[in-house]
Amino acid sequence: MKRVKVSNNVIRRLPRYLRKLDELQENGINRISSFELGQQLGLTPSQIRQDFSCFGEFGQQGYGYNVSGLREQIASILGMDRGYRAILVGVGNIGHALMDNFSFADCGVELAAAFDIKESLIGTEFKGVPILAEAELEGYLKNNDIALAVLCVPKEVAVNVTKILTENGIEAIWNFTNMELTEPNSPIIVENVHFSDSLLSLSYFVSERMDERTAEASRNEK
Repeated sequence: MKRVKVSNNVIRRLPRYLRKLDELQENGINRISSFELGQQLGLTPSQIRQDFSCFGEFGQQGYGYNVSGLREQIASILGMDRGYRAILVGVGNIGHALMDNFSFADCGVELAAAFDIKESLIGTEFKGVPILAEAELEGYLKNNDIALAVLCVPKEVAVNVTKILTENGIEAIWNFTNMELTEPNSPIIVENVHFSDSLLSLSYFVSERMDERTAEASRNEK
């Protein structure tokens, strides 16, 4: 597979392509053009071709893209076929909700274990995932091949837990602590998730639309 330095915007679009291709497969569609794919995703055909060209040539001129083949290639680009294993630290409201409702397996990731400090949780299982004492975290990481960590601990302990993760081989953190953990020159990859970001973005666009309507009404009154 061609692997070059790719912009963050392209990487962010890859899961969108994957979801759309899954939808097309479910609907029995075997072939699609960049024009049709662009129409369904709100992107231009040239943008789609440019995105895919970062990783190789996937389509055929005059034919378009084979849906299942393209889906398989994008899944491979996203590392879904590499068998990554993850742990979750902090089985509170967010951590429990993720374990209950989010399918790690659908992303090609095995959730191997979870960790918490609550005595009532330690030693139990949830949906087949063992919940261990947070004090066991360091030893567990030293004895198991874990690439990813899902961090759902309170923000006041997030930095300390991140240090343990970083020092024990974790490559990347999916961070739900509502604080920024990204540091310059850090070897660890962090995806900081802030639920408020999406809502505030929506609020901005609603405000913009309302302001445009107000301005238009004002012009019409003159």
